[in-house]
Amino acid sequence: MADPYNSAARPPNGPRLDDSMVTTAFELPGYRIARNLGVVRGITVRSRSIVGNFLGGIQTLFGGNITIYTDLCEQAREETYRDMAKHARMLGANAIIGMRYDATDIMTGLTEVLCYGTAVVVEPLR
Repeated sequence: MADPYNSAARPPNGPRLDDSMVTTAFELPGYRIARNLGVVRGITVRSRSIVGNFLGGIQTLFGGNITIYTDLCEQAREETYRDMAKHARMLGANAIIGMRYDATDIMTGLTEVLCYGTAVVVEPLR
């Protein structure tokens, strides 16, 4: 299967995707969708080390925010978001609409984190 992040050549002077142009909504106020480029996604599978699990277990004894797991989740989301945006840029998108996160346990201690949305080219309304 082809690598979606590296298989398409990005236009040399193509549109730039900016974080402010990524939304969970299906439209961007002040812009119209000129082209729909399809679904883009980023995916990662993460696990916590034995040491991390041990420290997380100790934190559960005291309750509250289990920071070692919070940090792991945030890193996974950031990585998948970055990969999704890279995929969209490779297609020539300057915006992503309908962005979502999803997570699935593959097995005990392994979690897949997915970030996906629809890559689009938008133009300012006149």
